Amino acid sequence: MCGISGIFYSDKRIVDGSVLKSMADTIAHRGPDSEGFLTDRNMGFAHRRLSIIDLSKNADQPMSTANNSYSIVYNGELYNFQAIKKQLTDLGYQFTTKSDTEVILNAYIEWGADCVNRFNGMFAFAIWDKKAEKIFLARDRYGIKPLYFLNVGSTFIFASEQKAILTHPDVKNEIDLEVLPEYFSFQNIFTSKTFFRDIHIFPAGNYAFISSGNGCVDLKMSKYWDYSFQEPQSQNSEQEYIEELDRLLVQAVHRQSVSDVELGCYLSGGMDSGSITAIAANSLPYIKTFTCGFDLHSAAGLEMGFDEREASEYMSYLFKTEHYEMVLKAGDMERCMQKLVWHMEDPRVGQSYPNFYISQLAGKFVKVVLGGTGGDELFGGYPWRYYRAVVNENFDDYVNKYYNFWQRLVPSDQFSNFFNPIARDVGHVDTRHIFRDVFDKHAHNLNTPEDYINHSLYFEAKTFLHGLLVVEDKLSMAHSLENRVPFLDNDLVDFAMQLPANMKLGNLGNVIRLNENESGNKTGKYFNKTKDGKLLLRKAMRKYIPQQITDGIKQGFSAPDASWFKGESIEYLKSRLFNNNARIYDYIDRDVAQGLINEHVQGKENRRLLIWSLLNFEEWCEVFL
Repeated sequence: MCGISGIFYSDKRIVDGSVLKSMADTIAHRGPDSEGFLTDRNMGFAHRRLSIIDLSKNADQPMSTANNSYSIVYNGELYNFQAIKKQLTDLGYQFTTKSDTEVILNAYIEWGADCVNRFNGMFAFAIWDKKAEKIFLARDRYGIKPLYFLNVGSTFIFASEQKAILTHPDVKNEIDLEVLPEYFSFQNIFTSKTFFRDIHIFPAGNYAFISSGNGCVDLKMSKYWDYSFQEPQSQNSEQEYIEELDRLLVQAVHRQSVSDVELGCYLSGGMDSGSITAIAANSLPYIKTFTCGFDLHSAAGLEMGFDEREASEYMSYLFKTEHYEMVLKAGDMERCMQKLVWHMEDPRVGQSYPNFYISQLAGKFVKVVLGGTGGDELFGGYPWRYYRAVVNENFDDYVNKYYNFWQRLVPSDQFSNFFNPIARDVGHVDTRHIFRDVFDKHAHNLNTPEDYINHSLYFEAKTFLHGLLVVEDKLSMAHSLENRVPFLDNDLVDFAMQLPANMKLGNLGNVIRLNENESGNKTGKYFNKTKDGKLLLRKAMRKYIPQQITDGIKQGFSAPDASWFKGESIEYLKSRLFNNNARIYDYIDRDVAQGLINEHVQGKENRRLLIWSLLNFEEWCEVFL
């Protein structure tokens, strides 16, 4: 697990080593153990290393072949590298390290771009082919490891984080106004755009070749993998599915537990992290576990159930883990906001400051941690979302329903007022078109509720899950901590995508259930809490965790901010968003925004996600502009 960066000039300028050093220094938190650099005329690589596999200096990067024909910088973990190493050894390759880095480098030499189809892991890497004078750049299937790039004229720059690109003297630090309607519609970014003009996120499941073109950089991008949720041609028995799911999850946890440093687990109190911890604890006795809870003295309503420490403590007792926990209170958000925004760079999904603190806690004790991210998105953990659009007239009808639901912050029909100061610059941005484009070529054969469920699962894996992965990587690496996600093992994902929808959800013809982020009064059966979702996973995991956990009500990892924004945190809110010098009002209408905030403070609507996003954006303006 590391931080990578690099420069390529198509006009044959010589790369300045001091610029590479500045880029690496900016992301030193990603790799505090060592640094390395490579320059070859118009190309340069920089690397910061967090040593996890093969702790020796032999595995430092950039790593080159003996004849210096190929060189690599790599961030991630390849869980099947031993099997690939054996294949390459049988083909005559020799290895001088025990690292997966050398395996990736030789796999590219042997199989070219097709090597990525053999990899099971999380990765972002760049390989320099000296003879061909081109760079091969790739990112893992799911986007677990981040990768950003800038391609302007004769300059191509890539890095694990945007701030490294911003240190380059030719890069202007400007906001991309067109991303604001996208973020303030979905509380996420679905396109490759970022908040920084000209800096893009490299798409998951893609690779690219970078070389010199006619006066500019020649960037050739190719997709090598994508999600494909669909009903199987023939259905096995429930017991067969349970046994296979059990086998695959155990296999995934064991694969991802390989480490030359100490490894721990997040233990939230829910089923996903609990299952992973239970399996890991079978082979790693007295493993360290970490939980984040919340002070609920000033919470109300649904938020009274947001603290899961009791359940996590019980599972720690059962699994005999060495357990650590922390309790967040009102005020902890404001104390970390500046650091959080600097590390996050782009605002993304959810109120991510609890992730910052739990990573900080885990990073004090271990260098690697296993988490439960992906279980919900693969196995249908959010039934109230999918039931929004299970019966539709056609694909456009489905898009309209799901798009209206996913406008988490500001509906598009309010954009002209909300973005009044920059209306001329963003009036052409069509967020419905952005939403529809996520489906790419997958909008076909939509005839049954199951078909629409699978399209919803596809959409959320491509957008919501990807946003969560960005958050978790940035905030774990802020504390030099490697976060692994066993649910995103290739074999397990392939299984989940072919699992019948009725093995995930039990009420395909039912109405929407609880959504704690939605405005309005949460009363009546329309908003009943549900034990629906992840049905097969619940049954399979009864083997490992208590039934009251597997049969529990679905709950996210959230702080009681709706209450805090009306109470203990209201002075902070006012100081930032009712401030005459607030920077966000260069882009957002002051009266409209403050009116929406007041609706929350007065208890008329739950605007906690919008308030968090406004606070986040204000801090972003202070930190980066």
